[in-house]
Amino acid sequence: MFTFLKEVKSELDKVTWPGSSEVSRLTFIVIGISVLVGIYLGGLDFLFTNLLGILIR
Repeated sequence: MFTFLKEVKSELDKVTWPGSSEVSRLTFIVIGISVLVGIYLGGLDFLFTNLLGILIR
């Protein structure tokens, strides 16, 4: 078990972690895309709900 943990630490030391500016930039990109997809899907839901309501009447 200790060998495994030493190997994990060794591998984590090799990782190049992104800087805070890159993390912030990518976070805002993910949030922006999520909002756009949410608006798109909400619009489709609204459209199909109204179309179905018209057809059922």
